[in-house]
Amino acid sequence: MPVVIALDAMGGDHAPRVVVEGAAAAAREWGHHLLLVGRRDDVARELSVAGDAGKGKLEVVDAADVITMHESPVLALRQKKHSSIRVACHLVREGAARGMISAGNTGAVMVTAKVVMGTLQGIERPAVMAVLPNLKGRSVWLDVGANVQPRPEHLVQFAIMGQIYAREILGVSNPRVGVLSVGEEESKGNSVTKEALGILRGTPMNVIGNVEGRDIFNGNADVVVSDGFTGNVSLKAIESVAEMLAVMLRQEIGATLPSRLGYLLSRGAFQRFRRRIDYAEYGGMPLLGVRGSAIICHGRSSAKAIKNAVRAAAEMIEHRVNDRIQDVMSAQRALQAV
Repeated sequence: MPVVIALDAMGGDHAPRVVVEGAAAAAREWGHHLLLVGRRDDVARELSVAGDAGKGKLEVVDAADVITMHESPVLALRQKKHSSIRVACHLVREGAARGMISAGNTGAVMVTAKVVMGTLQGIERPAVMAVLPNLKGRSVWLDVGANVQPRPEHLVQFAIMGQIYAREILGVSNPRVGVLSVGEEESKGNSVTKEALGILRGTPMNVIGNVEGRDIFNGNADVVVSDGFTGNVSLKAIESVAEMLAVMLRQEIGATLPSRLGYLLSRGAFQRFRRRIDYAEYGGMPLLGVRGSAIICHGRSSAKAIKNAVRAAAEMIEHRVNDRIQDVMSAQRALQAV
């Protein structure tokens, strides 16, 4: 079912061109009504280049200010009242859109979404979640950047949101939840992870205990829970390794004639492998816990990534992920009140 989603047309290294291209492709394929938020003349210019792609489904919403990648998120929120990020969040808050997407300043998106859109009842700290491939399918990992020093109860909230996403979007019937730590033994970890695991043990979730870094990709856990500091540093290290391996692979393939011939014979397998690990296939990272669907995209996002971010935002809306989170949080508060 088509939904209305606001896109920060000025966010990202290649905006507004790739945002408009990705939005046009999404509108054409899925029929969603997309609000392109940004400097009207700049966005309209790119729309004219796109021609009839997504015609009738793309609308420009003017926003005079642009938040750069290096600006302070808090200062930008206070000083740039008409930024494309803030206007997009306001559209969600006012009900003109049900979700927002941005490849802009990640900190500004997180702060603005939390302040302007507000948080779900019972959720104190929204979390950025990554959807990752593993040896058995896909898993989710949160938080990967929003909360550097969360409390144990915040990790519990992350687990609740992650397991709902894994169930509703990834189709995992009974997601296995693990707390990222330095060892599988329950005695391992710091005070926050130990206390969080103790609380999680008392919930109806399928908690498997502590998990280690290797469990993120071997498929032993469907939901990996961590603080945002550990998550962000680890995720960026993983991205760097993936980029290094891709470069090394290209170098080795081109090194000799037999290697090049071998690549030609295995090209289909290499292409399938690349799709499995390509972040553009996932679109972006959901910011869970805010009122509305919010997707944070990589600054280097391509049109393909923007298109898939629209799909990810629409899936959250269509599967009523926020409603499910709200239901679980309400039930948990009711149990605590008994």
